[in-house]
Amino acid sequence: MAANILLVEDEPGIQELLKFNLTQAGHQVTAAGDAEHALTFLKTTLPDVILLDWMLPGMSGIDLCRRLRSDERYQPIPIIMLTARGEERDKVMGLDSGADDYITKPFSPRELVSRIKAVLRRRAPQMTDDLVEINGLRLDPASHRVVGNGQPLELGPTEFRLLHFFMTHPERVYSRTQLLDQVWGDDVFVEERTVDVHIRRLRLALEPSGHAELIQTVRGSGYRFSAEVG
Repeated sequence: MAANILLVEDEPGIQELLKFNLTQAGHQVTAAGDAEHALTFLKTTLPDVILLDWMLPGMSGIDLCRRLRSDERYQPIPIIMLTARGEERDKVMGLDSGADDYITKPFSPRELVSRIKAVLRRRAPQMTDDLVEINGLRLDPASHRVVGNGQPLELGPTEFRLLHFFMTHPERVYSRTQLLDQVWGDDVFVEERTVDVHIRRLRLALEPSGHAELIQTVRGSGYRFSAEVG
């Protein structure tokens, strides 16, 4: 479960140690030494996870977390707060600011990797290799196979990612822009109407098993994956 991680940490020694261990675990890591550089990076790239140190020069990690949570663009990104402050009131403050998890220094690299995996499973299940099954439609990210009512279905790589995202976020409506950010990536320029093309391809791929109707068009809003009719 490789993730693109933004590490916001001002101490060079800790920054390098975390980058090394996270890279060894298969993740891609971009480091920023303060909130200003982190915000500059976030203007052009959306990471899968943000590791955020509490004590930063200038804007604190708490204030940066609050700022990110107040912006719709960054709200879906899981944030793990890193800090030497281990008092209960500090943990409550960190979580109340919008952090998804809170880990107290010193911590082991293994614990951090485990926390990242857990927060992705909660906030970004499409990042995991967990098998998903809804109404007889089964998607296995590990083997890259899709089976509908026992019948193997052939999907292209983009349709597979699109279906995986839908199946891990059922019953929610997503606009074309949101789907582009989540499935194609924020740093890839694709026309919004490209989404429609891949939705049609996905529906065609699901037709043999009778699952095409699970991909619903919500007029004026976007698309939804739903097991309910209408």
